[in-house]
Amino acid sequence: MPRTIRFHLDEHVDPAVATGLIRRGIDVTTSAETGLLGADDAVQLAYAANQQRVLCTSDSDFLNLHSQGVPHAGIAYYHQQRRSVGELLRSLELLWELLEPSEMADRIEWI
Repeated sequence: MPRTIRFHLDEHVDPAVATGLIRRGIDVTTSAETGLLGADDAVQLAYAANQQRVLCTSDSDFLNLHSQGVPHAGIAYYHQQRRSVGELLRSLELLWELLEPSEMADRIEWI
């Protein structure tokens, strides 16, 4: 198991997800702790890409950036109404266990 993916959670992700990932030993940053609350989506995606972090979000604007060809380190996208905190946490942990960062580059993983 590679376990090398690092995550960045945008402001739409429940902070409990970050807490759960940290407890599992997974490297994660959040928009709040990096001073990106309210930042433009392109800025968020650029930050994650520069830090080589997979961006986790439920904001469909990131899907538009992907379709426009904006490079990124990966997007883990979920529908907010369809995933509990526990389900989201388990899905991100699974990505972390199974994929290398190079496999996530410029890819959307629907979770």
